[in-house]
Amino acid sequence: MADDRARAMRFEHPEFIPLSIGFLPATWKRHRGALDELVARHPIIFGEPSPVPRDYDAVGGTYAAGTHVDAWNCVWSNIAEGAEAYVSGHPLPERCMVRTFQPPEPGAGLPHGFMYLRLGYLRGWEEILMDFAEEPEELRILVDTVGRYNVGEVRRMLENPPAMAYFGDDLGMQDRLPISPTKWRTYLKPWYAEMYGLCHEAGTAVYMHSDGHMVPIIADLIECGVDVLNPQIRANGLDRLVEECRGKVCVDLDLDRQLFPFCSPADIDAHVREAVEKLALPEGGLWLHAECGPDVPLENIEAICQAFERYRAWHRE
Repeated sequence: MADDRARAMRFEHPEFIPLSIGFLPATWKRHRGALDELVARHPIIFGEPSPVPRDYDAVGGTYAAGTHVDAWNCVWSNIAEGAEAYVSGHPLPERCMVRTFQPPEPGAGLPHGFMYLRLGYLRGWEEILMDFAEEPEELRILVDTVGRYNVGEVRRMLENPPAMAYFGDDLGMQDRLPISPTKWRTYLKPWYAEMYGLCHEAGTAVYMHSDGHMVPIIADLIECGVDVLNPQIRANGLDRLVEECRGKVCVDLDLDRQLFPFCSPADIDAHVREAVEKLALPEGGLWLHAECGPDVPLENIEAICQAFERYRAWHRE
């Protein structure tokens, strides 16, 4: 990890707030050379430009148009090249099928959606939510099957321990959890705790990304061993994130991607400033992240860069 990232994570007085901006493949396809020119103007955020020309139309994985089948036999469909696909085919549509289900051979890794989302990918969303509502034996079987597989993949990763392990699992909806905190703690928390505990035993820090509202279980995620939490500001609310996270866990704050396409550059400046004023501490505990889809105009991407550069030392003032 870069020094400021590690120091911010550990609350060891980083010089600057760590910054990152991500672009979907569709964003590159839309803005092309103009976006490369913008990136080159901001080496503080993006580093020095690569001398290798970018292929703006190169799209891989589930970002490519068409149908994809993953290692778990879940079918992904993409109808908008450059944006993410969605799971359209679920290999366990009937509850009884869980009893004979076998996970992939070891080596499929821990892709985004490795635990909670995987349950829905396998069963379908209506079916898995009914499972959580009714709590049949098959729910425990499926959760434990996925959990055991993931623990094995964590152990494989830790054979050569990285400085930080990155986990992504969208736990929330726009304004609430899809299942109750009690059921999350009963079925899912023990598996996150086991995986993250293994990382800590190996000296590996834990980064946890989750889209959606997760305020009710942030304290649980910290207890499980999350070192850097990547929540969405709109889904959780800045004040609630301050209450649950400030001084307790490092936050890689996902700024308001639902704001970026429609607001003015002045709105973006105010948004970034407020986040830094409320969450940053001299000791650290804050990273800033912005993700830009193809609907974000270039002037607003420029405004994000300028605000990041303007406020990255605000915590020292």
